[in-house]
Amino acid sequence: MSEQTLAQLLASLPEEERIILTMFYLRSYSVTQIALTLSVPERAVLVIISSGRAHLTQWMGN
Repeated sequence: MSEQTLAQLLASLPEEERIILTMFYLRSYSVTQIALTLSVPERAVLVIISSGRAHLTQWMGN
């Protein structure tokens, strides 16, 4: 796989993961802030962050 920037990798994620990971990693929102902003449970945000992190790690080859 050719080298990709974080922005390119994020853009390739499903919309829900992309939005939450962008808020978490690039905008430095807390899990609580994301949950309140999106009107979803904090647990749902944590699950998406975990699965998104796994996708990014897999794609980066780590």
